[in-house]
Amino acid sequence: MGSDDITTTGMKRRDFLAGAGAMALSLPVLARAAIAQGTGPGIAPAGAKVARLGIYPAIGICRVGGSQKWFHAPEVPGLPPKPEDGSFKDGTEKIKKQVQRFRIYAFDRDGKVIKEITAADATIEWTVHVANTKAAWYGFNNPMDNGDLAPGIPGQRRNQYFVGDQQRLDNLVIDGGAKTISGRNTNRDGRNGDFAMGGTFWDTEAVGLGQLRTDDAGRLLVVPPDGVSKSPTGAAITSFADNDGWHDDWCDGPVTATVTLPADMPVETDLDATAAPAWVACVGPNFAPEIAPVSTMYDVIYDMNVRLNWQDPPAKPSFTKDIYPTLQRLGQMQWLTDAANLREAWMGQYFDFADPALIERLSKQANTDLRAQAFAQIRPPFQFSGNTEADYFTEQQLKVPYMLGDGINYDGSPYQWFQMAHLQYRFLVDWKDGNYIDDWKPDVPGITSFEEIPLDQQPLALTEAALLPLSGGAFHPGVELTYYLRHKNMYARAHPRPNKPLPEPFRIALGDRPTLLQDIGRLLTPELTLVGDPSKGIAPAVGPCLPGDMTRWMGLPWQCDAFSCQQVLMQSDFPTAVWWPALLPIDVLPVDFLQNQVIDGKARDGQDLSTEERVKYFNQRADWKRGVAGIGYHANASYWDGITNMIQLWERMGFVVKRTVPDGVAADLGIPKEVYAEVGRADTMEFRFTWKPSDGQLPN
Repeated sequence: MGSDDITTTGMKRRDFLAGAGAMALSLPVLARAAIAQGTGPGIAPAGAKVARLGIYPAIGICRVGGSQKWFHAPEVPGLPPKPEDGSFKDGTEKIKKQVQRFRIYAFDRDGKVIKEITAADATIEWTVHVANTKAAWYGFNNPMDNGDLAPGIPGQRRNQYFVGDQQRLDNLVIDGGAKTISGRNTNRDGRNGDFAMGGTFWDTEAVGLGQLRTDDAGRLLVVPPDGVSKSPTGAAITSFADNDGWHDDWCDGPVTATVTLPADMPVETDLDATAAPAWVACVGPNFAPEIAPVSTMYDVIYDMNVRLNWQDPPAKPSFTKDIYPTLQRLGQMQWLTDAANLREAWMGQYFDFADPALIERLSKQANTDLRAQAFAQIRPPFQFSGNTEADYFTEQQLKVPYMLGDGINYDGSPYQWFQMAHLQYRFLVDWKDGNYIDDWKPDVPGITSFEEIPLDQQPLALTEAALLPLSGGAFHPGVELTYYLRHKNMYARAHPRPNKPLPEPFRIALGDRPTLLQDIGRLLTPELTLVGDPSKGIAPAVGPCLPGDMTRWMGLPWQCDAFSCQQVLMQSDFPTAVWWPALLPIDVLPVDFLQNQVIDGKARDGQDLSTEERVKYFNQRADWKRGVAGIGYHANASYWDGITNMIQLWERMGFVVKRTVPDGVAADLGIPKEVYAEVGRADTMEFRFTWKPSDGQLPN
């Protein structure tokens, strides 16, 4: 069962609101902009010999969900995933899984694209090896790579009462080994246990890590696990990131493929039948799938690639390709957090970057003063600010986005505030200075399907599409993956092999340790993280990877960090700084308000509402995590109760998606026609989670 064969269920009118039409209004423009980010290598001439094979995306992302229904991960940069029935949930209590599809492309000796290789062209044997090694890794305190601006704080081993390597492997590493699959539509219904991935925790408890399937063309489908977290010992939750005795089912590992081409296909004599490998990571849901983070993981890695001369930046940034996406993301934050929705309260005249008319004006070379005013509202990275450390903290904090940064541990550090990727900000500087290409044509139809992407751009487009929805900061540790991805030692290109082609950017380097356990010592320090200790034979922790090496850095269990760090009260009462709103919303517009009180204009008793009252409801925002014990009704509940409850209640949270307000209503009320509202929320009050450690096993 997948996005191409899920049974369509009826949708309530309040959850629809012309949703299909809304998708076509602005997202294709963003898709067109993102795809054009890089120029393709060109298409190989007819009859070209196959010299190289590669798997794409180079880094793929699955997202956990408790439903057995699923949808494909994004494959068009800038377009969100599209579940067939329009909903990211199966009813209101189960979240659908995001499944990553992998494809293989053939290239000639000049790097030009020949074609996608499918089961119609060759025999493809896929192999995937994922693992979860979180419990055997080190605790997280802060990123280790920010130097004196936010010094790294060493972390101890998790579950350090297991002292021997074999004990830690047996009890803490969840590893089911490599799984292989081939053919068309193999394991289509997901019931064949031969393709299930998983292992054991605490030496006895079975933990599923997803499964493999293939589609009707023989492409690989990696299906993620259910998002389950448990403690077989009944351990209490005592940390946002490091809880001993607990496991979850996030996982990651390499994706490889052996390709047997037909005898009549022209190939180079030195062709390696093993395609350049990819990586897959299974992480948490994206609860605002149609709104990208201000800085994405693609921006972070692209910035690193350019700095290392692995990719070439444009001679001049394009407004459509390089500037508009950042402005749009800043504008869309208003639907996710009051820190963005109420910006006029502390910024004065705020530039609403979600306004198409303003974007049209900001795209024009002639509007120099307007661009400078808009640019001045965006927080520069510290290195671009011209401030001292102390001045930066106070002078730049109330600029957009009002988000926290890597250095939250250090009051007064510039890194206490969100830092945009440097290349991304350089594009904005060029735009402010007029050194950009004015190519804004919003009326030109955008790309709406993968097949519309030119063949030679498809491989990179798949990688870009996978990484654009991922948060590119702040990394504390982060909402999906974290800061190690901005370090060259993670990538195959930093470890070229003799007599082999130079690996492409974005490909993760495969490690060669004898086990999945990596012993750095009693403390993981910044030096051991980034440099290692050559005198003792200790390799740096950030480097070539084995299964589990990416997700091990994240919170354990994942729900605790994801839901505990949404917003942080600072020294001032208001505004409230936030984390990761594009993945985990903070303040949302409930769809009931939008449909009933705003569009229909009715009070709950059926009485008509005035124009002023309807606008008042439109401007209302609700706490996205409302109803979870730890706040509100349970006066005796604590922070720990709240994040413990989220281990069970995470699937009941709503998704923020685009909806359309009828033209007449929008005109009468003076509100946008395109809005983003929370849909699919379940009643959390049905579930009273009163578990305590003495109760033993967590309830299902």
